[in-house]
Amino acid sequence: MKQAILITAYKNYHHLEEIIRFFDEDFELYIHIDKKSNISDAELLNLRNYDVVKLVEQKYKVNWGGFNHLKSILFLSEQALKNKGNKYFHLISGHDFPIKKIEYFKEFFKKNDREYIDYFSIPRIGAANNGYLDRFEYYNFYDLLDAKKPNENYRIKRIIRIQKKLGFKRKTSSKMPKLYGGSTWWSLSRDCLDYVITFSNKNKFVLNRFKHTLCSEEFYFQTVIVNSPFVDKVANESLRHIDWVARNGNNPAVLDETDYDKLLQSNALFARKFDYPFSTGLFNKIKSFLK
Repeated sequence: MKQAILITAYKNYHHLEEIIRFFDEDFELYIHIDKKSNISDAELLNLRNYDVVKLVEQKYKVNWGGFNHLKSILFLSEQALKNKGNKYFHLISGHDFPIKKIEYFKEFFKKNDREYIDYFSIPRIGAANNGYLDRFEYYNFYDLLDAKKPNENYRIKRIIRIQKKLGFKRKTSSKMPKLYGGSTWWSLSRDCLDYVITFSNKNKFVLNRFKHTLCSEEFYFQTVIVNSPFVDKVANESLRHIDWVARNGNNPAVLDETDYDKLLQSNALFARKFDYPFSTGLFNKIKSFLK
């Protein structure tokens, strides 16, 4: 049984190579790299030369929070589905790394025919930004403006404040399914992912309504799947270890050696976020364990 690894990345070329080297011939890798990335043409060519890598593409310019991230994920999904031998699909970022041995991946999905995606109802009680509805009800221009630049992030927030002051809210069709949200990252069966892509092609108005939604990839798959016949198979967990307490200059935390024991005890398949130099010691320990 083949499994497909879908990766959205924008930097850390050498870490991306480490991800590729972990997987063997029972896996296929499909990689989207942000058009803004400084990864060189020579490095892109080198990635394509790995036998397990079936696609390396720079189709979209991906700003944090923008709709193009969701589009790149859907693009990778469509490409990976073309090989009918791919039975399970794992979406990760270029900052992730496996924390289970390769044999575990192979056996786990022979025994567990479930959809590993987490979800919660929107609005989410107690969550910020009106239970996440602000992300959906107002125009969030993260594709047009780069939130990583302070002046552009200020403009994004100011536009939202103006909408609120004017009492403006975006219209939503009564045909829209109930909203759900959750983590970007998932592991899905072929049938489930094929359902999402087929739904997307037949219901363009649903996909298009997520334009100008902050982090639309944290809504779209949950909304489609939880409103589908696949809901009874959803485990409501993503099999990802993520620490949502700010550490090492980032939230979610950049993992370091203090996380090693937690990762070994976790039931997760992947951990994030690996970034350097903070993660160097941890990565070396994980790599040694996996061998």
